[in-house]
Amino acid sequence: MTTHETRSPAGLILPEYGSDDQSHPALNTPEYRSSALRYPKQPLQYLPQYLTEITGPLLGQDRCGERDHDLTVQHDGEPLGERIIVSGRVLDSGGKPVPNTLVEIWQANSAGRYRHQGDRHPAPLDPNFSGTGRCMTDADGNYEFITIKPGAYPWRNHDNAWRPAHIHFSLFGQAFTQRLITQMYFPGDPLFHQDPIFNSVRDEQARERMISRFDLDTTVPEWALSYKFDIVLRGPEGSVFEDEEEEDDD
Repeated sequence: MTTHETRSPAGLILPEYGSDDQSHPALNTPEYRSSALRYPKQPLQYLPQYLTEITGPLLGQDRCGERDHDLTVQHDGEPLGERIIVSGRVLDSGGKPVPNTLVEIWQANSAGRYRHQGDRHPAPLDPNFSGTGRCMTDADGNYEFITIKPGAYPWRNHDNAWRPAHIHFSLFGQAFTQRLITQMYFPGDPLFHQDPIFNSVRDEQARERMISRFDLDTTVPEWALSYKFDIVLRGPEGSVFEDEEEEDDD
């Protein structure tokens, strides 16, 4: 969503984007205890967004391997857990598709454990599941991943604290100004009410945009359930940003 414009030294009129303080999490969220160690203590210094910021980066199809979008075939055997399909569209703030843009995901395995040296949750690692994938959107902004439904896991933020099942998404859009890291949740999760990361998004409608929807029409009979998750870059219907400094096991 363009809030105002600035003129570059070359005379170009370039857009600048304001932050959405109503839906995006506050930098300091006391209920999310580790945010106290991460948020900036000094006033932010906003830099003008010149041509580089609104036209790059250019990330092409050569970034993706043939199996990168299918997290169930990246190893010698099949991973354990419930196979799912996650798909949707990447749109801009005007509702237009964002084509040929890189979408990356990372997640815990079906037991709720990341393949990461910082994850000490006493749940089994799956030798056939790394938990990372990437793909490019097509000409209509569509993306698709085949993966395993992640498990919930404890994280010691408060008494008996568990993170709801979720998948992390990373997108660049068509320019650095559209950079987005967010989390996708699953409908009906009983852990929503006590999760300070999910509830750090103060606007209820914005929280709802982080929850995928079950889609029977795209479910593959006798093989995989399907969830839809559309992502909007910028604007009043934009998806919620996540703190880019969060660790992989948050």
